[in-house]
This record gives sequence, C-alpha cells and structure tokens, in this order.
Amino acid sequence: MSGRPEKHSLTLHGHRTSVSLEPEFWQAFRDIARAEGLGVNTLAAKIDEGRGLDQGLASAIRVHVLRYFQEQG
Repeated sequence: MSGRPEKHSLTLHGHRTSVSLEPEFWQAFRDIARAEGLGVNTLAAKIDEGRGLDQGLASAIRVHVLRYFQEQG
C-alpha cells in the first residue's frame, strides 16, 4: 500500500463531495462497482444512504470494500 490517501470527487444525489481513500481502496471500490454493474457515484450513494450519522463516508466505503471481499472469499 502506498499509504497516502487520494482525494476524488463524487456526486451523491446531485451534490458534489470529496472522499479521500488510499489508491488500493479506490481500485477495489471501482472493481466492486463494475462487478455490480454500477457507476462509482451510484455505489457511493447507496453506501451513503446506509451509513450511520457517526460514520464518515470514506470509512463507510472502506468497510463496504472489506465486507465485500470477505463475502467473496
């Protein structure tokens, strides 16, 4: 892992937001979106809708990526 998060812009329900994730998480997130036939903005919006108020979007995406690959394994 490179260790340095990269900031990318996403559009959630018509609103722009920035999310910082490590490159490996961005790649895994894109792979999941592609596997599910979704765009990254759509997948991010779904994750955003399911997260609690006490969890940031970047953390929610990391947990989603982790759980996805745990279920695949």
